[in-house]
Amino acid sequence: MKLFKRKSIPREEQGIVNTTPEQTVRAFLNAFQLRDVEAALSVVDKSVRVEIFPLDVREGGFDDIRTALTDIVTAFPDLHLVIKDVIETGSVVTAELKVEGTQAADYAGAVNQEKHLDVDQAWRFTVDGDHIVGIHVYWCQNQLYRRLAVKRLDQIAIV
Repeated sequence: MKLFKRKSIPREEQGIVNTTPEQTVRAFLNAFQLRDVEAALSVVDKSVRVEIFPLDVREGGFDDIRTALTDIVTAFPDLHLVIKDVIETGSVVTAELKVEGTQAADYAGAVNQEKHLDVDQAWRFTVDGDHIVGIHVYWCQNQLYRRLAVKRLDQIAIV
C-alpha cells in the first residue's frame, strides 16, 4: 500500500515541450518570413555549422547565418518567402523555398538596380532537440544574378 500518491504534472507545465525537428524548422522559417532575424535565430544553436554554398560560406557559424539573414531582409525590404515543401527525415529537415522581393540595397555582389528577385532555394537543417545545429543553403547563383540584371561577372558594370 502506498502512503502517498504522486501527482503527475503535464510536461508543458514543467516547461518541457516536445517539438519535432519539423516544428523547430518551421519556427525558424516563419520568423524569417516575418523578417524577424532575432526570432529566427532563437531556435539556432550558438555552435551551429553553416554552409551557404552560393556565398562561399564553408564551415561557418552563428554569425554567418545572422549576417546572411540580415543581408537578405535588408536588401529586400518587401521580402516574400514562399515555403513550397518541408520534408522531415529523422533529425534532418529539408525545405524548398522561393525567395521573392524587390532589391533595395546591394546584395551578394549585385549592385542595387531595384530589380525583382524570385529565386528557388533549398535549405537543409539538422536539428538536435529543439535547436538547429546545422544549416546548408543552396540556390543557383547564376539565376540570382540574372534576376538582379548582373550583366557580366568578370567586368565592373557601370549602371
